[in-house]
Formats: sequence, structure tokens, C-alpha cells
Amino acid sequence: MRETFEAQIQYLLDATPQIVAAVAALVVFVIIGKFVSSGASKILNSQRSKAVKQTRLIKRLIKWAFNLIGLIIALNLVGLTDVAYSFLAAGGMMAVILGFAFREIGENLLAGFFLSFSRSFDVGDLIESNDIRGIVQRIEIREVHIRTANGCDIFIPSATIYKNPLFNYTRDGLRRGEFTIGIDFGDDPQAARELMLNTIMDNQFVLKKPKAEVHISGFTPSYVELTAYFWINTFEQQPELAEVKSQVMKECRQALLDHNYTYSSNVTTAVDMLPVQVSLESNK
Repeated sequence: MRETFEAQIQYLLDATPQIVAAVAALVVFVIIGKFVSSGASKILNSQRSKAVKQTRLIKRLIKWAFNLIGLIIALNLVGLTDVAYSFLAAGGMMAVILGFAFREIGENLLAGFFLSFSRSFDVGDLIESNDIRGIVQRIEIREVHIRTANGCDIFIPSATIYKNPLFNYTRDGLRRGEFTIGIDFGDDPQAARELMLNTIMDNQFVLKKPKAEVHISGFTPSYVELTAYFWINTFEQQPELAEVKSQVMKECRQALLDHNYTYSSNVTTAVDMLPVQVSLESNK
């Protein structure tokens, strides 16, 4: 036993340089992974100032990659090359098994991975997917947290957003508002269009480009429909689209009233029924 113990001690002493080198290599790669992940995080965050991009996944992947490389190099330095290969093989086999066992979870994780690199939407954007519309609150690996206009928090699986069409209403900051109003057939629709267009363009929150438009959108039995379109920039500090739309509608209503236009609510096709006197005479 004494000879065996001394042999083990001698073996450890002989292998000390390799062990020290292995530990040093592992520590170096861990430190490098930490610095590289932090640098990548700063670069990704500086690319867009509108919102903080979800960079936690990228940081973790970089750290795990450097840690794994450091571990494999450390095992090779101490002469455990077979163990390193076995470790990689076991990890690959475990990944396949877990992939089959948790297919739906893996699908969401993979979709979340691609969404983390995607520029289709970001935190703070107004999006719609699978008939669900709301403002993005948080982008996680498995799900995307959005908040609807009525205050409901919805957590959509990443795979659902990745596989379905996505509507981003605020990617470039432009939002379009529209409304329809009816005037009497006796009024001049062209003059009404010009009056409404000038009124809309005078609003301080309406963009001059793209330019607002007013068109005759239809005829009903009671009135002529005029539909107005205008644009706002959501990136600027201003009221939201609903508030700007209310202001524009109020201003157009007042302008039409001031120029004696007849609204659709005052237009009628009813026929006035006048009293008729009927005299019946009988022949004797």
C-alpha cells in the first residue's frame, strides 16, 4: 500500500505541470468568454437606441462556447483525450434524446434563438401575429410578452410568432390614420376635399411627407362619403395615433360646419307626407 501511495504521489507530481496548464487554460477561456460576451452585448445594444435588444441569449451562448472549448483543451492537456471525446459524444446523444422528448419546447427555444437575432420587431413595437395585437414588453427565449390595448398581458410562444405572418406597425415609426365622413349630394365634394386636406395638413402632428389625402370613397342613398388619410411619426414625442385622429376629426368637423356643409347625420331621403283631404260623395 505504501508503494502504491508513493506511486500515486509521484504520478501527481509528474502530472502537476499538465494539471496546472489545464486549469490555467480553463480559467483563461472562461475569462475570455466573459469579456467577449460583454463586448458583444455592448455592440448589439449600441446598434439600436430605440429599445434594449435581448442580448442575454447571445451572452450565454458565447460564455458556454468558451467554457466548453476550455474544458476540452484542459482534458486534452492532462491526457484525457478519450474522456473529452466521450464527453462530446454523450452531450450530442443527450441533445438528440432531449430533442425528441421535448419537441415543442425545443421548437420554441429554437424559434426564440432565431428571433433574438431577427430585426423584425423589438421591445416597444406594436405588432400583430395570429390575430393578437399589442406592444412588445419583453422578448424571452420561449415566449414573447406583449400587452394589448385593453391592458391584457399575453405570452405568445416563440414558435407561433416565428411560423405565422407578423405585422409590425411601428418598425419605421410611421402610422396611418383614417376616417370617413358624409356630406350632402348638393354640396361640392371637390371643395370639401380641399377644405379637409388643408385642415388636416395644418395639424402640427400630421406629417407633411407622406402627404395626407382625401378621396371620395363611395356613394350611399343619403350622402357622399369622403375618406381622409394622414400619417404621424411615432418615434417623436407626440400624442398617440388615437389622440391625433380625434384632433383631426374635430378640426375637420368644425371647418365643414363653418363653410355650411351638411353632415350625413343631417341628410335624409325621407318624403314629407302632406295631409290629403278626400271627399266621398254618394249618388242617391
